[in-house]
Amino acid sequence: MSNVGLLYVGAVLFLNGNMLLGKIDGKSAGIFNLFVGTLQVFTPIYLIVTANGDTNTILSASGLFLFGFTYLYVGITNLTNIRNIGIGYYSLWVAILAIGFAGINYFHFHDIPFTIIWFMWSFLWTLFYLNMAKGKDIETYIGWVAIMQSWVTATIPAFLSLTGIWQEINTAVIVIVQIGFFLFFIVLYFILRRKKEQ
Repeated sequence: MSNVGLLYVGAVLFLNGNMLLGKIDGKSAGIFNLFVGTLQVFTPIYLIVTANGDTNTILSASGLFLFGFTYLYVGITNLTNIRNIGIGYYSLWVAILAIGFAGINYFHFHDIPFTIIWFMWSFLWTLFYLNMAKGKDIETYIGWVAIMQSWVTATIPAFLSLTGIWQEINTAVIVIVQIGFFLFFIVLYFILRRKKEQ
């Protein structure tokens, strides 16, 4: 994934997380979703057209469409007040493919940190599915997970990659931090559920 594109994925996840927490209205967040969705659709088109048949470049670029179409879909839905059940079922499809991309990152590219990041995205998109398609009342939980993932899976890796620091960090350190956040997501669910029941 392009580091510039990944940086703005962090931004849109941060806004969408705050929207789910009720801090930003849907239409306001919808406009920014259209900006990032457009970026995440035109970038892979450019990368694929200029790849000269390089299958690794095409494979890497293809994953960008998963998120580009998500953000365009969210933007249009928020701005037109259409029911978001379609986004929910699309999110299930994305969540399944994200597991596939995690496998590709591990077995083909040997990139363990991004293997975990893809699993995190699969987890988040599964939550979108449960909320929007199945009606599970977990918006607050998703909001916090989206905000944390905006930093851990997108903004920080992209910024550190753009500055050349990401490549110098010991892989084990990155993996430990990422797994720590995964475990925290589980703990956070039970904390919020207990708070809701009180």
